[in-house]
Amino acid sequence: MKPIYNLYCDESCHLEHDHQKAMVLGVVWCPEDKARAIAERLREIKRDHKMPSTFEAKWTKVSPAKVDYYLAVIDYFFDADDLHYRGLVVPDKSKLAHEKFGQDHDTWYYKMYFQLLSVLLSPEAHYRIYLDIKDTVGGAKVEKLHDVLCNSCYDFDRQIIERVQTVRSHEIEQLQVCDLLSGALSYVHRGLAGSVAKQQLIERIKHRSGLQLTRSTLLRARKFNLFCWEPGT
Repeated sequence: MKPIYNLYCDESCHLEHDHQKAMVLGVVWCPEDKARAIAERLREIKRDHKMPSTFEAKWTKVSPAKVDYYLAVIDYFFDADDLHYRGLVVPDKSKLAHEKFGQDHDTWYYKMYFQLLSVLLSPEAHYRIYLDIKDTVGGAKVEKLHDVLCNSCYDFDRQIIERVQTVRSHEIEQLQVCDLLSGALSYVHRGLAGSVAKQQLIERIKHRSGLQLTRSTLLRARKFNLFCWEPGT
């Protein structure tokens, strides 16, 4: 039987006119048969730090009072053999020139999701893709993304990419990890430095990954894969 992988996707500063310089799309992925055990361990980490298992870990919630918990989540991600992350960063959205390429921002958005996910997809496996539910990611966009990804893989009967659906991040532990890692990338690429706690997490990610988070990794880097996209690439 072909293996099944769950891909949990999140996005930061992805709107065209949100006055944010950098955009990040991220995906945390793991084997489907390991997903429950991973989620249970992440809930244990919450309880170990005196927080309810229903607490939603988010980059925007990082604070000095919770920094030890968030550091433990980062360490668990790097220690867990079955957890992986890929991030796509657009460092400067002001450089986008959609009209030059005959597209609008939505079309470009789907192209970026394809760039994020395509290197992870293989005809030798099945994939279930989960996106954080947001006002900007409605049913029509999800269906369009499924079509784009399947067509790119010649997966016209949807045997490779079995599903693309929205979920609520407070219910999905892996999606919260994705939010945390993508938030750190966004913080770095927007040149922010106002939070000591967030800077601690960024330094831990840099240390554990061996990366400065400002340049692309090798395409086949599996644990922490990073692609810094520029127009024309």
